[in-house]
Amino acid sequence: MSNIDVNKYKGVVSALGSIFGSETNLSSVSSSTNTIIPKPSDKLADDLSRLIQQYNYSSSIRLEQNERGVTIHIMDDVMFAPGKAELSSASNVVLKRLADVIRTLPNDIRIEGHTDNIPINTAQYPSNWHLSVDRALSTGYYLIQKEGILADKVSVVGYAEYRPIASNDTPQSRALNRRVDIVILKK
Repeated sequence: MSNIDVNKYKGVVSALGSIFGSETNLSSVSSSTNTIIPKPSDKLADDLSRLIQQYNYSSSIRLEQNERGVTIHIMDDVMFAPGKAELSSASNVVLKRLADVIRTLPNDIRIEGHTDNIPINTAQYPSNWHLSVDRALSTGYYLIQKEGILADKVSVVGYAEYRPIASNDTPQSRALNRRVDIVILKK
């Protein structure tokens, strides 16, 4: 076991603690105990998990935390009608609640559109690329225009069917791949 210089530790944590927009409570740290202090990304994930549980979104929203940051996977059933990119009225409520959590973060946010591997070929969407980009754009634009997310922090990407999170072998797994991801990027 090692002792840490509490003042130096508090300084480092304070300097890095606002990475995800929230400070960590350091009042319980002492040099004689090993206290586990949650990372700001853990607090963000906890806040988002509580929101998902509070509003019973567990079948429509999933969280992932990795080297990129915190990813909010929002399934298309809550966001869009099949083959469309106009946000549904239900999606506005979901996005408002998510924006309340992420609005004050200093991090850049990447909105990523995804589809399953079933080809689309309509007058409006000649490919899954077009649909995935338009869905990400609709989501990003809503967050900027209606929820006050700063435009210079938002980027939009369309991946079509090329970054699945499940196989495309069954209707249920294809449904998981039709999604919009909000990625809160690490600084």
